[in-house]
Amino acid sequence: MPPRIKDDFIAPSDGKFDDADMPQLDAVPLQGNTDSKIPPMKIVWKNVISMIYIHLGALYGIYLIPQANWQTLVFAYVLYFLGAFGITAGSHRLWTHRSYKAKFPFRIFLGVCTSIAAQNHIFEWSRDHRVHHKYSETNADPHNAKRGFFFSHVGWLLVRKHPDVVAKGKGIDCSDLLRDPVVVFQKKYYIPLMLLFNYILPTVLPHYFWGESLFTSYFICALFRYVFTLHNTWAVNSFAHMYGNRPYDKNINPAENVAVALGAFGEGWHNFHHTFPYDYATSELGWRINVTRNMLDLMAKLGQVYDRKQAHTDVVDRRKLRTGEHS
Repeated sequence: MPPRIKDDFIAPSDGKFDDADMPQLDAVPLQGNTDSKIPPMKIVWKNVISMIYIHLGALYGIYLIPQANWQTLVFAYVLYFLGAFGITAGSHRLWTHRSYKAKFPFRIFLGVCTSIAAQNHIFEWSRDHRVHHKYSETNADPHNAKRGFFFSHVGWLLVRKHPDVVAKGKGIDCSDLLRDPVVVFQKKYYIPLMLLFNYILPTVLPHYFWGESLFTSYFICALFRYVFTLHNTWAVNSFAHMYGNRPYDKNINPAENVAVALGAFGEGWHNFHHTFPYDYATSELGWRINVTRNMLDLMAKLGQVYDRKQAHTDVVDRRKLRTGEHS
């Protein structure tokens, strides 16, 4: 079992961890710490056009499913699994929150998986997510849920960033990310890596190994699988910030959402995660509906993952009593 410690900072002299010991990066901000005025949104039309294209392609991919080889459908699911795992275990729990440590081979594997997911390179994803946690539900939050469901789900990718996002983002320390050669390499070569792992190989491999049509494999294994992964990730920013219960902190938007946890491999336990962001499991439910946690535990047994951090049960229970919905 991983040690149930507060974070990787120096422990208090009395050996007891409390919420005050949380690193500043993960502190929940006070309301009003950013300018409440929202300037007119500037649409980024190239992003809008790209989003329309991949969604139309995904719909056509669904239409082609009945005529596809069964191997193609299995391969599409494997790609979805790898891409989603790259985001949940890699960009999110490892590189953004440093909730565990991983050896070099596993970090390379996660780097490949994040390239399959194609949700920006690790550095940008992690930087934006650190901003999201520090300034959650303010104008400095890249996908501020208080600006509406559509904005938090996908709209934030279709418009210019709010000036507060840019300004506050510059103050986030990401020097640790630039000390990881996997992050640096992927950042430098992100475009060719993304094209290779997200589009080219998903299209070519089914044709080469079991004779699938390039046309069918492109629309199913590349576009449909890609869009499906995107929406499961986006659901954490939208559904899990609006719908569900809040047993740990009733004063914040993030909520416990079972449906999101199913689609996003354990990322739907969002009230817990925003309350205890350093916890590698992102939930109190152990192995249940948390594929990412189960895989990380397996990797720990194989010696690739270590120093997994968890909130102590006493800390969790005290927080429930103090700020939870049933406190």
